[in-house]
Amino acid sequence: MTPNGTTPNDPTPNDPTPNGGKGNGPKGNGAPGAEYVIGHGDRRYRVQHYDLDLVYKVATNHLVGTATLSVVALAELRELSLDLAGLHVSRVRVDGRPPARYAHRGHRLDVRLAAVATAGTELTVQVTYAGKPRPVHGVHGGAGWEELSDGVLVGSQPHGAPSWFPCNDRPSDKASYRVSLAAPSGYHVAGNGTLTARSTKGGQTTWVYEQAEPMASYLASLQIGRYVVTDVATGATRPDGTAVPVEIVHPPHVKVGAGTAFARQGRMVATFEQLFGPYPFGSYRVVVTDDPLEIPLEAQGLSSFGANHAVAGWENERLVAHELSHQWFGNSLTVAHWRDIWLHEGFACYSEWLWSQESGGPSADSRARTHHARLAALPQDLVVGDPGPRLMFDDRVYKRGALTLHALRTVVGDQAFFGLLRAWTTEHAYGLVTTTAFWAHAQAFSTTPLVDLAEKWLFTRRLPKLPG
Repeated sequence: MTPNGTTPNDPTPNDPTPNGGKGNGPKGNGAPGAEYVIGHGDRRYRVQHYDLDLVYKVATNHLVGTATLSVVALAELRELSLDLAGLHVSRVRVDGRPPARYAHRGHRLDVRLAAVATAGTELTVQVTYAGKPRPVHGVHGGAGWEELSDGVLVGSQPHGAPSWFPCNDRPSDKASYRVSLAAPSGYHVAGNGTLTARSTKGGQTTWVYEQAEPMASYLASLQIGRYVVTDVATGATRPDGTAVPVEIVHPPHVKVGAGTAFARQGRMVATFEQLFGPYPFGSYRVVVTDDPLEIPLEAQGLSSFGANHAVAGWENERLVAHELSHQWFGNSLTVAHWRDIWLHEGFACYSEWLWSQESGGPSADSRARTHHARLAALPQDLVVGDPGPRLMFDDRVYKRGALTLHALRTVVGDQAFFGLLRAWTTEHAYGLVTTTAFWAHAQAFSTTPLVDLAEKWLFTRRLPKLPG
């Protein structure tokens, strides 16, 4: 249950405009309610828990797995579909017995139940599979399991989770996880959550990670490489008052301390706690690969960077801040629908500007006005509140989303703005969020009506002027 009394998997209604669809603003670049990731996810059921037992050979990129899913029917259920791409399924069981039939075509595993399950019925679905995992391709390129020069990186946003385990691949279906992976000894395995066990036998080391807080499938991750671990001191605390463990997992020859982009990682965690509320998970783990990466990637309780991102300087340090902020905005609070992606990326971009000011750089207002001028010179053809699947990761979504927050801050004032942010992360922790819900929440902290501000910034193509 989330603090506001709803389960993280409850379908959350989301109108395409902040006033429930009754305004006159544009409705986005796609039909309201249209799916952004076509053919993924099944809304007839939800997953409560994933238990993954995996064996991986790095040299041959070969994965063998057994996935056990604890499923709850949301409606009368005769069959269910799982997402699994590029791997061979050898066995399926439902409550320990063979289903009526199953078929694996493309990235969909369709399972016909032996008997109809009524709404609320709990089922255990077990899938045994194997093969050579590879990225799943979509309109944004490949995502998911990716081989490095010596190891593996998993970054699944928005459609890559099926590259390595069978799942209900939609952001609104959040579950707890236990992941056990056996890999050749000499490799370090980093995953989501808490490392609860590690044992070595016959040249293989088995690593077991448990993620208790609900997590969307696209945020599940494994990172495999020849790494060492550097612990980072921080003043941040967990809900029980103990310090938040922060570690950087990296190749021995890649520096991650003083003189690098990660030099202030610990202070950054403590600063964001003050601004956004308590860090939402048990620990924070940064993985730095030996390979250069084009962009960093966030997962729940974990972010991954390339060795190129360790170089000191604002352009890398802002990325460190960006990925950290996703632990609040994206991982604890996850959009119910991809069209609301600005609630992840706009918040993360604004976190960069807040960190700039808090760390002695240009103020958030200065950053906002610089980026407003840059956006004003770009095409005005995007609706941030519903950008469409091809533009959901357009940089304008990030920057104009951040500007939307700065405009809101300017209107309501600092005390109300940071109060509403902390209340937002607390009230919706580990749950699902929507644009409609955010503006209703913000309105409770403002005596000024905010619907026109939301309409102009999120659902009008032309860039508005910054207030004040």
